Amino acid sequence: RMRRWPTITARSSLFRLFARRGSSMPFAEETKLLKNPAPALRHDSICSTIGSTPLVKLQRSAPPGVNIYVKSEFMNPMGSVKDRLALGMIEFAEQHGLLKPGQTVVEATSGNTGLGLAMVCASRGYPFVCVMSEAFSIERRKMMRFLGAKVVLTNPAHKFGGMLQTLLALKEKHGWYWPNQFENEANAWVHRQTTGPEILQAMEGLKLDWFVCAYGTGGTIKGVGQVLKDKSPHTKVLLCEPSNAPVVYSGIKTEYTTDGSITKESHPVFRPHLLQGWTPDFVPKMVEDSTEQGAHRT
Repeated sequence: RMRRWPTITARSSLFRLFARRGSSMPFAEETKLLKNPAPALRHDSICSTIGSTPLVKLQRSAPPGVNIYVKSEFMNPMGSVKDRLALGMIEFAEQHGLLKPGQTVVEATSGNTGLGLAMVCASRGYPFVCVMSEAFSIERRKMMRFLGAKVVLTNPAHKFGGMLQTLLALKEKHGWYWPNQFENEANAWVHRQTTGPEILQAMEGLKLDWFVCAYGTGGTIKGVGQVLKDKSPHTKVLLCEPSNAPVVYSGIKTEYTTDGSITKESHPVFRPHLLQGWTPDFVPKMVEDSTEQGAHRT
């Protein structure tokens, strides 16, 4: 048998009772509140909000005697570390005459770099075209289009090589600017300028034993790794990838052609995995550079 709701008169009486009880205790305005120590600043552009993300200590996930800090890159405006990459590549291209005012920017991406570039390009006045596989998330496509970008989808069966061939065809046909995130040294440069120094500043006075990082383009692992090798040489760098796609761990390198495009064949040990944006089906050049500089692989 269903319970009946109290009558209007009964509900009104209950409300008056709760209201009287609440008002009998004065509100304690002086109650202590944990506040973010970072200042609330005024920005003239969304681009200046990129970076300076906090290091947060994991309170209950680390084993006893081990301190683990997480660099909270999700606090960048479009939610990932790739915002840094997008700003770095565009600013480098602007300052070195590689990108003309109003020129269209085109890039192949699983989505996070595309989101960052869509935001930066919208802010700076550049049209942006993203080439991505249909296998990647619909939410990223919607967000890029919301920011004014155009999204060109490719067949998932052709993997990253298919995305790249479509990009090169569009670039040659229209004269668009291609940052080439996988080989652009500005990718690692922005992390040498920002991410690496931020980590050292936040960890000042503490021993940093390991820096653990996954990879997409390899810019973070290369740039931060170079800073740590110079300023904190005792810190070991650990490169991670999915267990079912140990592309770097296999030791088999990717052969690149003279135009910067990769071989049409996928890496022989690559298998599809659940981590979108991590571990493509080839070894990025910057990842190869990092392993040659001493990064550990797992």
